[in-house]
Amino acid sequence: MTEDDARNALLVRAFETAAPPPATWSDADREWASRAAAEVEGERASADAFIARRARLAAERLAATDARVRRALRALAWRPWVAWALVLVALALGAASDAIGARHRINVLAPPLLALIAWNLAVYVAITLRSLASLARRAPRQPGAIAALIARAAHAAPLQPEAGRDASPLSRFAADWARASAKLNAARVARVLHTGAIAFAAGALAGMYVRGLGLEFRAGWESTFLGAPAVQGLLELALGPASWLTGIALPDAARLEAMRFPESAGEPAAQWIHLYAVTVGLAVALPRLLLATIDRLREHRLATRFPLPLDDAYFAALARSHRGEAACVVAIAHVQAPSPQAVLGLRAMLAAVMGPKTRLEVRPPVAYGDEETAANSLARAAPASPAATLVIALLASTATPEPQAQGTFVDALAAALPAGASLLVLVDESAFVARFGAAEPAAARRREERRAAWTRFMAARGQRPLLVDLERADPGLAARALREALDRLAGNAMTEAAH
Repeated sequence: MTEDDARNALLVRAFETAAPPPATWSDADREWASRAAAEVEGERASADAFIARRARLAAERLAATDARVRRALRALAWRPWVAWALVLVALALGAASDAIGARHRINVLAPPLLALIAWNLAVYVAITLRSLASLARRAPRQPGAIAALIARAAHAAPLQPEAGRDASPLSRFAADWARASAKLNAARVARVLHTGAIAFAAGALAGMYVRGLGLEFRAGWESTFLGAPAVQGLLELALGPASWLTGIALPDAARLEAMRFPESAGEPAAQWIHLYAVTVGLAVALPRLLLATIDRLREHRLATRFPLPLDDAYFAALARSHRGEAACVVAIAHVQAPSPQAVLGLRAMLAAVMGPKTRLEVRPPVAYGDEETAANSLARAAPASPAATLVIALLASTATPEPQAQGTFVDALAAALPAGASLLVLVDESAFVARFGAAEPAAARRREERRAAWTRFMAARGQRPLLVDLERADPGLAARALREALDRLAGNAMTEAAH
């Protein structure tokens, strides 16, 4: 996908997964987008091409009917003029900087451009250390204050991400895009900073040469601790490459002694300015140009082949719908079979998240004491039954979690998963709410305590359970909770594959 396609895809996902659904995007709009994309791309189109085309068509329709969508898309797009403006400002600041003092003397041990060279060398060290630290943490580098300021200038972004599960579609889109485009924006900001540093150095050199046309600069040195031989060694180390490139010979100890301030007025500084100008080119311009080129290539790669994972629940459902496939979900309960109403609630959740063609198979519950045989229940399938893409370990919140019971049951299912399938631990609160209620403060407190117990119990086994009242939960909120749980499973699978 391109950057624009990925941004459109995240915009449409925010609208289509919102609960409650926004009035600006209906089921009819959703079906139209899928049908139109399939007609344009063809039945054999890849999932990337189909999803990108569908997102483009849907984003165009959303933008045509909602001005806020148009503003959001413009605000979150990168503004190239910011880079050019920064370069021009850096060039002007460099040219305006008074690199040489009022007495027009240049101390060759502390040249006017020494701070510029030292600053850039420090930046190279910081970049190296941050890159090594990010590799050690297996995490992206965090932007600094200047980089964050440039990123904000290049993205107007009037949308502030809202906290909580009830964020508006546009706010969720802004937060999702900020996370997804972090690497791309980091490459862009780094490229802008490198080109800005080159422009500042070029401006400083140009200003110094222009001032040299009408002023006489004198070069010399002074030191409390160093003599001429020591100064000669330091200059050969610092200016040796520039001397070799330009053919300008460095002075010997006798000549340096004759240049010493304040006994001497120094010598004409033209050759010294040339030497330090070449040194600035070697220490600032060339490394920065190399780093800017690397970041520009990274930026181009990310913008043209945007790394948007398509294995989350939303995109996977779109891909299956395009291919005409149906997801197969197998639910196996522990001891207590789900009620018919709970099965209907589970089926509705799965259809909303994984597609209306999702096939749900509810297997007979595993009896208490037979937890180690849960794999046998998972293996029972009709010969023509498709392989399960999701296995649900269905537990009852009324039960007290026990390592030898529910723990063994979940472990057995995890060990027997079909290839490519994921395990979701779902704790049904239907019977618990029916027994204790939900409105009274005491009942709510008891429910939260039981939720905390199940969460701690499953966390010790490396699982994060989905706790939901299958009989009474709001369909939109239940679907969102299921989608988030499936997305976590997909993220965990990607992390394990990376390791």
